[in-house]
Amino acid sequence: MDNCIFCKIRDGEIPKEFTYQDEDVMVFPDIHPFKPIHLLIVPKKHVSDFLELSEIGLTKKLLEVTQKMVMETKLDSKGYRVAVNGAEAQIIKHLHIHLIGPLGKEAKIG
Repeated sequence: MDNCIFCKIRDGEIPKEFTYQDEDVMVFPDIHPFKPIHLLIVPKKHVSDFLELSEIGLTKKLLEVTQKMVMETKLDSKGYRVAVNGAEAQIIKHLHIHLIGPLGKEAKIG
C-alpha cells in the first residue's frame, strides 16, 4: 500500500526501533501509549483489516508473537489487554494488535 505508515516502517522509509521483528511480524511501541507498555504487533504483509486476515500461518504467528510479548514484558502477572480495531475504528488501515498494560481489574482505557 503506497501511503501506509506501517508499510513505510517495514520498508525502512520511516525509522523505527523494534521491540521484536522477524520475517513476518514487527513489534514497536505505540507513539501515543495508553499505559506504560503499549506495543503494536504488526504483520509485515499489508493486511488492511482483521476481516481480511485469512492466512492460517500468519494468524498463528501473530498469536505467538503476541503471547511472547506478554511474557517478555512480564504483563502475564500484572494484567494486560490485547485489542484489534477494525473498519472505521482503525486510524491506520493496516491490521495491528495492541498489547496494553499493566491493567488491574478496575483499569479502563480512554
